[in-house]
Amino acid sequence: MSMVKGSVGTIVGETNPLAFKFLINKQVGRGTYIKAKAEGKDWILAQVEDVKRSNSAYSVNQLSDGARSYDSREMMIAEARVIGVGSNGKLHLPTSPARPGESVFIADEKLIKATLGLAKGDMYIGLLRGYDIRVELDANTLVQKHCSVLAKTGSGKSYTAAVILEELLDRKVALLIIDPHGEYASMKEPNKEGDFSRYKVKPRGYEVVVYTPGEMAMNPKADRPFRFNGLNLSAREVAKMIPHESSSSGQLGLLYEAISALRSETDAYTLEDIIDQVVRSNSKVKWNLVGQLEALMELGLFSGMATPVDELLRPGRAAVIDMTGIAPELQAMIVARLLTEIFEARKRRLISPGMVVVEEAHNYIPERGTGNAASTNIVRTIAAEGRKFGLGLMVISQRPARVDKNVISQCNTQIIMRVTNPNDLKALSKGLEGMTSELEEEIKRLPPGVAMLVSNEIERPITVNIRPRKSRHGGVSTQIVARERAGAPRGSRGPESRPVASARKSGSEKKSGKGLLKRVFGARIA
Repeated sequence: MSMVKGSVGTIVGETNPLAFKFLINKQVGRGTYIKAKAEGKDWILAQVEDVKRSNSAYSVNQLSDGARSYDSREMMIAEARVIGVGSNGKLHLPTSPARPGESVFIADEKLIKATLGLAKGDMYIGLLRGYDIRVELDANTLVQKHCSVLAKTGSGKSYTAAVILEELLDRKVALLIIDPHGEYASMKEPNKEGDFSRYKVKPRGYEVVVYTPGEMAMNPKADRPFRFNGLNLSAREVAKMIPHESSSSGQLGLLYEAISALRSETDAYTLEDIIDQVVRSNSKVKWNLVGQLEALMELGLFSGMATPVDELLRPGRAAVIDMTGIAPELQAMIVARLLTEIFEARKRRLISPGMVVVEEAHNYIPERGTGNAASTNIVRTIAAEGRKFGLGLMVISQRPARVDKNVISQCNTQIIMRVTNPNDLKALSKGLEGMTSELEEEIKRLPPGVAMLVSNEIERPITVNIRPRKSRHGGVSTQIVARERAGAPRGSRGPESRPVASARKSGSEKKSGKGLLKRVFGARIA
């Protein structure tokens, strides 16, 4: 059989419009994009899914035969999955299968980009794995149709999410980031680590404003306090800020009575006035309600000047709500109220269009049966209706099985990094169209920094080497076991291992009788 110059193999055996096999004559590996002649002048683009090596001289029957012949030729057969035929700028599946005997070639960059749909975007997130082909997404599509980043811990999900956020900020998109662990404040600073020359990336910092719902003293990364308007709160607004698990119908009824009484007496009242009104009640359930209301007041969330909603979504800027130090159940209630205000303001065109980013999404939109969160309904609403009002959504999680499937299913772009938990893989299989056992195995083996990109804008899932961040990464794991420094005597301790004097409680503090929230968040702001 004569070989065509430049070919890497010849199609053999039975073929069909979706797949074919070819005999390899040059090195080709799994994941390689190849091309073969279609009917007419067009090319079929396919991807190698598996490679098998065989040699009939070493079959079981031959090995038991002392007169075996070693002249049999070793063969390598590749199995290729057809992606499609690019014709006149449009992709379609071939109507007839590739012809056995046709030569197979390595696909050129132009064909790969055009056929996969990589030439449409403007957001550069990395290089196609195994190639120096830039993978670019369409910014409008990503924001309008939502995005999810899903991976196990340590696979690079927050890093990858920040790469996308940098591209959006470069295009003057307004961002609001719910940040439970204070990872995104570092976007202010340029990055110093990464292969910038290969990926053609220039380090830089971005305009980021960090807000804290707690006390400023407790969060040194914060630039400003985040506060709600605490004047003339309705019973419904207050009820949403109280954990439902610890509130009874009697307490909620008492809350409605107290606020109704205040409205009949005055035109302006605060959370402190509501507490005083509840205390004056003769109800036996008032003290539990008082405790919950005092917890809100001690947080300081309703004291001082309210943070204007239009300040949180400004073009080209990221507003980060840093939840460090805030109790989980309070975080969900803060997110619920905040996103409700943002969504209502956007519906009335009072604020800029933009994108809401929810880190650790399983805490704010848990799947049914895995937990409850006050923020679930509003996040679902944004996922379902945000596109109509110019409000996009990005959800990031290390536990796909624990994230609300209604929200994940609304995400047109899904970026999946390494996932190994069987329940999480099962959840991905349910949520992704076209998920095969081969793709599932590939997800389990993805190395850190490599992502599988699934999008309706791209013809089939692709793997991407994520580019280096332009801004500094703030999600680096804290080292638990410190390495010994060269020349340091055994048993010597560095400054970080010394006891912290401020961590010791004085006798007066132990006897102060202050509540847990007051000790964590400090005295409320006047």
